[in-house]
Amino acid sequence: MLSITIIAVGKIKEKYFTDAIAEYSKRLGRYCKLDIIEVKDEATPDNPSDKERDAVLIKEGERILDKLPKNAFVIPLCIEGEAQSSIRFSKLISRVSNTHSEIAFIIGGSMGLCEEIKKRADFKLSFSEMTFPHQLMRVILLEQIYRAFNISEGGKYHK
Repeated sequence: MLSITIIAVGKIKEKYFTDAIAEYSKRLGRYCKLDIIEVKDEATPDNPSDKERDAVLIKEGERILDKLPKNAFVIPLCIEGEAQSSIRFSKLISRVSNTHSEIAFIIGGSMGLCEEIKKRADFKLSFSEMTFPHQLMRVILLEQIYRAFNISEGGKYHK
């Protein structure tokens, strides 16, 4: 069974997000082994300088790299990544699962991701040119992973 790890910076505080995450995690149980890892977000000053911003990204990046499974196919979510339709995303997951036993998705903090994480990427994924709250992005990612598996098996969820 494919293992999917989601490494995300910061904690989920809102109950409606934790409820949605729990629901999609439960649904995904029949398709994959899911592990969601939260890493601490770094305190960021108001109006940070470029140097302060880089320091935040580097510290968060080190925490992410520390949790990254060794042989995983790594997919960070970043604006410069490639957008996918749900069907193309489903095909991507199917294709990757033929060569890898684990996929690791990475969701950065409010400042994004450091270059080290982006360099480690096997595929960079963008959901939109828009900016979404990081807590909501976890829900969207889980829903799309669930949709991808459902598409692959010919289910009725994706209409």
